[in-house]
Amino acid sequence: MDSARQIGTVLVEKQLAACVNFIPAVESVYCWQGKVESAVEVLAIFKTVEAVFSEFETVLKQLHPYEVPEIVAVSPSAVCSDYLAWVIESVSPPQLTQ
Repeated sequence: MDSARQIGTVLVEKQLAACVNFIPAVESVYCWQGKVESAVEVLAIFKTVEAVFSEFETVLKQLHPYEVPEIVAVSPSAVCSDYLAWVIESVSPPQLTQ
């Protein structure tokens, strides 16, 4: 949880995410290097925009302790307009809000 919180804080401070939610104690079962593994992990849900996703991904990969972190973008079919405006205002680049 500490690592997730540190990574999330950096991404929000760099204005690459408006917000991050943490769901602790998610158990994962996966195949890694030919072996079935399991781990208790923290699921982090970041709110960002497509315009900064490439930089967001680069920074997240640099900070993440895993060799191959799970980074999945989900495009919502609908978002409350006030919330979307806040997300856009909260992330870089500044030209998004103009």
